[in-house]
Amino acid sequence: MSSRLADIFSGPGAPRLITYVTGGDPDATRSADILRALDRAGANILEVGVPFSDPLADGPVIQRASERALRAGASLGSVLDLIEQVRSDVDAGIVVFTYANPILRFGVEAFTDRAAAIGVDGVLVLDLPIEEAGPFREQVVSAGLDQIFLVSPTTTDERLAAAAALGRGFLYGISRLGVTGARSEVGGGAPQLVSRVRKVSSLPIAVGFGVSHPDHVRQIGQWADGVVVGSALVDVVARQSESDQLAPAVEEYIRWLRSGTDAVGVSSDHEK
Repeated sequence: MSSRLADIFSGPGAPRLITYVTGGDPDATRSADILRALDRAGANILEVGVPFSDPLADGPVIQRASERALRAGASLGSVLDLIEQVRSDVDAGIVVFTYANPILRFGVEAFTDRAAAIGVDGVLVLDLPIEEAGPFREQVVSAGLDQIFLVSPTTTDERLAAAAALGRGFLYGISRLGVTGARSEVGGGAPQLVSRVRKVSSLPIAVGFGVSHPDHVRQIGQWADGVVVGSALVDVVARQSESDQLAPAVEEYIRWLRSGTDAVGVSSDHEK
């Protein structure tokens, strides 16, 4: 079934650039400015994180972003309000990136209905095991959203096949074990993970965890369909959070990262 995410990955050229920021960081107004800046800079997909007080996979940079957003009053509901506010202004796909607890508290059906109504394209729930994802995935898909799953170098072949069968839009490949955070090098297990995914799935695969430099984008673009930047971008937000140059700094950083796509022969359909 076609979707905005599938359309973004259709056609020649790779990688698509996927950006992660925490919704509501440093506050609702500037968070909206950040999302618009990411779109202007050419991000193909915006991952909007729901701040959560008890993260499992987030490193210190994203943990601090969640703390800032929570202090500013952010919640799942306010993140959805934020997305609704900017949806008509951006061409990029939008994925809600969350843990299960906020959705369970909000109500699964209420969440999927609201997300679909405001133009969310996909949902990734970090702590939802593939083996237990069936009922939630059914609700997500019935609302017209794409369910996205995480896979890693330690994911078994059986679980890779399950993620391929249940996933839609794209698969998110973690390039290394551990928590999120910018690194100087791409995880060594990432090419092998992409190769394993290719054997069981025709879904695009995006690779993240540690991306911080155009060279990382260039390297990953040799074998993956998308590159995800998170902690390094969130760090830009943190350093500029008190500045009136926050949105311009975010835009400049993403344009710099996207220079890595040029070296692998990619011209973004989203260029403005």
